[in-house]
Amino acid sequence: MKRYKGEAGLLLVAMIWGSGFIAGAIGLDYLTPYQAMAGRFFVSSLLLDMVFFRRLKGIRIETLRKGIIIGVFLFCAFLLQTLGLELTTPSRNAFLTAVNVVIVPFLGFILLKKRLNWKETTGAILALIGVGVLSLDLSGSINPGDFLSFLCSIAFAFHIFFTGMYSQEESAIDLTVIQMNVSFLLSAIVLAMRGGTMLGAEPAGYAAIVYLGVFSTTIAFFLQTYSQKFTNETRAAVIMSTEALFATVFSVIVFREVISTRMIIGALLIFSAILMPIMKKAVRAGTKVAEGS
Repeated sequence: MKRYKGEAGLLLVAMIWGSGFIAGAIGLDYLTPYQAMAGRFFVSSLLLDMVFFRRLKGIRIETLRKGIIIGVFLFCAFLLQTLGLELTTPSRNAFLTAVNVVIVPFLGFILLKKRLNWKETTGAILALIGVGVLSLDLSGSINPGDFLSFLCSIAFAFHIFFTGMYSQEESAIDLTVIQMNVSFLLSAIVLAMRGGTMLGAEPAGYAAIVYLGVFSTTIAFFLQTYSQKFTNETRAAVIMSTEALFATVFSVIVFREVISTRMIIGALLIFSAILMPIMKKAVRAGTKVAEGS
């Protein structure tokens, strides 16, 4: 039951991130990507620090170390995604970022000598194919932005991997507070190096950043950290790959994007990847019942 509770939480995370694409698209009409990145982490860290100020005094050094590690990977992922978006198309960036879903299982094999679960790895590959069908634009040649987007997927894979590991040992609240503060600090440094500030944006831009900071960052990353206690990192990556599907759904609802055959096929592939383990268990259970009757 706890596993399904965790997977439901991760599906909600993907839904929130999918809605964040709409807020992000609105925000980028008024802010640079670097302002948006620093802004969302500022809102998140400020909110968390205000609510959990007393917890900060008692955080252990070991907890701090773990939170810093996942915070650095989170920042690197967002920075590489932002840099990649400047040099490649949004569809390629989204697809290459989603490559993390097939990198995650191999991190456990390489770093912890964990045996590969080929059923889950197959599901991860199927989910990646679904994301590709859903969002990938195959036109044009490979460019530096594609490489940066691929590096982003590696950073996200490490973030998912270490979040899953550390969430078993530490409080989800503590890890979320630390990683948001680390991500904001690093984002603010990058923004300052590029000569940008958070001042002077239109109200609509600030509203989008508040949404991203509260929902797509604070709530979503806390839910991810908490939910990964109850499932393994490969399964978590597969479920969170539905972000691309939910982004498409919200685009259809908000921007009146036309539903295409490619969208439907991509959605079916992604949901097949998620339902595969559940269906296999149901078939196995049905077989046992039949044998016992």
